[in-house]
Amino acid sequence: MNTIAVVLEGPERLALAPVELLPPGDDDVVVDIEWSGISTGTERLLWSGRMPAFPGMGYPLVPGYESVGRIQAAGPKATGRQVGDRVFVPGSRGFSNVRGLFGGAAARVVLPAARAIPVAESLGEEAVLLALAATAQHAIAGGPVPPDLVVGHGVLGRLLARLIVAAGHPPPTVWETNPDRQGGADGYRVCHPDADERRDYRAICDVSGDAKILDQLIARLAPGGEVILAGFYSEISFQFAPAFMREARLRVAAEWREADLTRVLELLNAGKLSLAGLITHREPARAADAAYRTAFGDPACLKMILDWRSVA
Repeated sequence: MNTIAVVLEGPERLALAPVELLPPGDDDVVVDIEWSGISTGTERLLWSGRMPAFPGMGYPLVPGYESVGRIQAAGPKATGRQVGDRVFVPGSRGFSNVRGLFGGAAARVVLPAARAIPVAESLGEEAVLLALAATAQHAIAGGPVPPDLVVGHGVLGRLLARLIVAAGHPPPTVWETNPDRQGGADGYRVCHPDADERRDYRAICDVSGDAKILDQLIARLAPGGEVILAGFYSEISFQFAPAFMREARLRVAAEWREADLTRVLELLNAGKLSLAGLITHREPARAADAAYRTAFGDPACLKMILDWRSVA
């Protein structure tokens, strides 16, 4: 079985190309993808060639871990999944001739049924945001107190702020240096760091990915405060003395877990969380190369998604 996928052939070399799918097993489902999101964190590093080496990394590679589609076929042991169900797909390794380290940016994918998460029809294309929402929830849930400062007002920063408010916590302050991204707040304050004089934050969550920002954040902590690194960094360092004086704690928020996604779905189903207004750009999958360049190069692009519905 073949399909069409986004294939990263090397740094800044991307093509829409045919790939071979592995035969589905009894526990697998085959999903026809409707939409896939482009990550401006992980996928930017893959596209630029700056992704640190780790198991499974290499080219050619199918990126993507923010996909949604419908089940086209289900194996006899694909418990709880039926043909026609709309599901969220957090990636796939079901390719035989390319690496599927993430593997969601394809017209059709094969994956274990347990990894295909049923989603409400009403979510539509917004379901591609579930991975980012679960990532934000994971960053919040791992500490003793929720962040009262979020650094960065991209999609992940907005989801962090929305989740904090949805959980009934005091609205956080959000820092954003780009004037074009300072709008769109929903129940919380957004400002430039220079306009914020506060120096007693209990928990600061950075999603900017700026490896040089840690000293600035430590200077804003209350004694015993925590900095959560929820972006992706190739290397990071900080001055020890200020951190020592504040007895600062540093936490790295890793990949989301099933419980994080479950919590996000609960908030969505209860009407306490909205994913509206976060997808700003859309392109047909056949325009993938231009779409990736826009996603990584246009500051006005919060979230770019590819539409696979017209790809045979």
